Amino acid sequence: MFSFYGAWPALATPFTAKDKVNVAVLRELVEYLIDKRVGGFYVCGGTGEGLFMSPEERKLVTETVVDQVNGRVPVIAHVGSMIVGDAVRLAKHAQEVGAAGISSVIPPMFQNSESLYAYFERVGAAAPDIPLLTYIFGGPTDAVALMRRLMDIPTVAGAKYTGPNMFEFREIVELRGDNWSIFSGMDEQCIYAAMQGACGNIGSTLNYIPGIYREIHHSYNRGNIAKGQELQVCANQITRVLFSFGFFGALKEVMRMLGFDCGEPRLPQLPFAEERRDELRTALEAIDFFTVAAM
Repeated sequence: MFSFYGAWPALATPFTAKDKVNVAVLRELVEYLIDKRVGGFYVCGGTGEGLFMSPEERKLVTETVVDQVNGRVPVIAHVGSMIVGDAVRLAKHAQEVGAAGISSVIPPMFQNSESLYAYFERVGAAAPDIPLLTYIFGGPTDAVALMRRLMDIPTVAGAKYTGPNMFEFREIVELRGDNWSIFSGMDEQCIYAAMQGACGNIGSTLNYIPGIYREIHHSYNRGNIAKGQELQVCANQITRVLFSFGFFGALKEVMRMLGFDCGEPRLPQLPFAEERRDELRTALEAIDFFTVAAM
């Protein structure tokens, strides 16, 4: 079993001009990010637009990434769905093609703790030989209580926690000692989550600036918190620019600038406004983005 740690891209899914999964660009992007020494890949999550793809498209992305990686780093496949049968089939497929783990969001409208337990139990049972990580972000769910309840499922081995509440984050970290991987899912909090015991971070911005997060982890592991904070501020400056242009569309535009035509995002995400391309590039150059992207 892989150990899960380090800086992981929540991998963007490239689409062709005809809105099909662009397998060729996907393979190129995976290779590029491996060269940047990422710790692994999280595929078909929110950034990967998994919830906006058919099950067959999601299977194609997972098997393509696993094949391209060829055992060099672990791959976690997000299999979450409002349709439990789809999540079960995706989980089974992920195990069959060699994913190192599976993950699932808390499906909307599954607010009752027992219905959530039943959902994760079925998903975990479909892939009994690999770990299952929940994906927690926002909403009214008591994350600590939920994780404590889900620990009764044999394959549950941690979570991707996307949120700023570092007290809650630490509470989840402390639920178990062994066989427990808690990733930070909020890029803006990477160094602070590391200080609270995160095994690593999974995020959108690691598609284009993975190196700075790799160095944040290295700084923390060497005890140089001040350097980690300096790098975090630099990364957050870039994130702030993308937010000001509409993050999701800007993410795909930035990937195009780096040589990866990822196509347009799928609704409900909106495409980048072409007339703002020069404006975005100028804003990024002003904060030395391309130097950071080369790390």
